[in-house]
Amino acid sequence: MTTPALVQKPPPRSTRRGADNDYGRLLRRISAAGLMERRPGYYVVRLGAVGLTFVAGWVAFVLVGDSWWTLLIAAFMAVTFAQVALVMHDVAHRQVFRLRRPTEIMGRVVGNAGIGLGYGWWQDKHTRHHANPNHEELDPDVAPDILVWSQQQARSSRGPARLIGRAQAFLFFPLLMLEGLNLHLAGVRALRNRSIKNRVLEGALLFAHFAVYLAALFAVLPVDKALVFFAVHQALFGVYMGCIFAPNHKGMPTLTGDERPDYLRRQVLTSRNVRGGVLTDIALGGLNYQIEHHLFPSMPTPNLRHARLIVRDYCAEIGVPYHETGLISSYREALTHLHRVGAPLRGADSSPAA
Repeated sequence: MTTPALVQKPPPRSTRRGADNDYGRLLRRISAAGLMERRPGYYVVRLGAVGLTFVAGWVAFVLVGDSWWTLLIAAFMAVTFAQVALVMHDVAHRQVFRLRRPTEIMGRVVGNAGIGLGYGWWQDKHTRHHANPNHEELDPDVAPDILVWSQQQARSSRGPARLIGRAQAFLFFPLLMLEGLNLHLAGVRALRNRSIKNRVLEGALLFAHFAVYLAALFAVLPVDKALVFFAVHQALFGVYMGCIFAPNHKGMPTLTGDERPDYLRRQVLTSRNVRGGVLTDIALGGLNYQIEHHLFPSMPTPNLRHARLIVRDYCAEIGVPYHETGLISSYREALTHLHRVGAPLRGADSSPAA
């Protein structure tokens, strides 16, 4: 069952209460199917493959050396860095380890030390996103920063957001070329936040990554090639990360104020699934099953595709719209939404992009 993604009505509230609620019944069906069980074999293979690819990228970088062909290695490593980020995502959700300590160790190794992405900052931000997806005051992913996500945000925007918001649908993908740097800087800025655990360790690992990364670039390449490698690598890393996360919620209904439907509806109605095969699953790290991931964050990634059938049928049974589309269509919906919400800044009625 599908519903248009751009209908900006608040999700309805459920009046059912007690233990035997909609989500409880769905969880029992999912558990009975064995889909909450751990998949250690899968993660041994996946972490091993991503780790080997990461090492292979650096080895190739050294072997190719002083050549413009090294820019192909930059593109390859952009993909590899994003795949490492996806591994960090699964680790943080306790999909790999049950216990907190090994989870945090692995998260900081692959995140802070591996790709320069602050684990503590990201975990805090992502936890708040999962609790209140697409809530304009509570979800940091739809806070008005450079882009605006609703016409209300557009009307109250100031500075760069007000300027960029007029053409943000057209600027979205070019702006993603800066997202890699933004992710690195956000982790550094978060070190001032006292709520981040082990800030000294987090900072030491982050700056160790930056030092080793830049030292490697300028040790192997002359200055001009090193700078171009850095620009290509970070730009493509940002674009790929944006392409992974943009289809998940952008263009789906947003919430404001006291709008807080029950857990099941809060997760399903603000999320979008992306249809596809094995290649889509690998490219998006399983986050194309965003509805199932939001309903069951600790569910191992390979189980999400099986949970999809149960969740989709159950949503049809209880009358909750379940939205899924193709990958290209998901970007079209997100960009159309961005264009529409920027209408007040253009002094025009909200009309879809061409």
